[in-house]
Amino acid sequence: MTQTAEKPAAARISVTAWRDLDDEARTLPGMALGTIDLPAATGETCDGLWRLGARRVALHEPVDLSADGPAAARRTVDVLCLVRELTARAVQVDWDLRLPADGGAEQWKLLSHLHPPRRIDGLPEADAALYAWRTHHYLCKFVWRQGPGFVQIRDRRWGELRRFTTDEPAYHAAIAALDAGTGHHEIPPPVLADLTGEHLVLRVGDLAWWLPYRVNRWLQEAMAI
Repeated sequence: MTQTAEKPAAARISVTAWRDLDDEARTLPGMALGTIDLPAATGETCDGLWRLGARRVALHEPVDLSADGPAAARRTVDVLCLVRELTARAVQVDWDLRLPADGGAEQWKLLSHLHPPRRIDGLPEADAALYAWRTHHYLCKFVWRQGPGFVQIRDRRWGELRRFTTDEPAYHAAIAALDAGTGHHEIPPPVLADLTGEHLVLRVGDLAWWLPYRVNRWLQEAMAI
């Protein structure tokens, strides 16, 4: 029997949260929720923040795609999960992105469905990338949903709708594993190659991470999506 190494327990992530998006409104009495230590970067954790009243959340650390080593990759993916799940819940996220010297120009486009960051480091044309990200961002730009026996992904990051549907159990299992990030060797190579080729997966060190967020709040009526 093959043994699979258990995923290490995720470190806590600290954020600052407010009840309102507006810069002036969040300075009013009762708007600040203070610093919150999150036990995990999961959808359930973000649902808890929403119920608490959080509508704007600031991260205390950057998403660093230039960091080396397994521990750094794991941390980067955990923080990315938080940005993704907060974006899915229409929570404004104040975060910073640090890109590697090689490949950064493509990586920001892969992440352009997430709430735009405050700044991008490591990219020569950072101002232009930020402008494009902010002016073209909207909710449900890159989402997935699970129906009875199938998974469908809708991707508008590239200017037009790209839709992918699969009813194959191997792909469903891969998505479940990739959602929180997993070692790329844990996913069947043909499945990972297909998902990576369609720009549905981001590689962070030895980890592979599922990019789209699950539909949580529709921007408009579901039939229009």
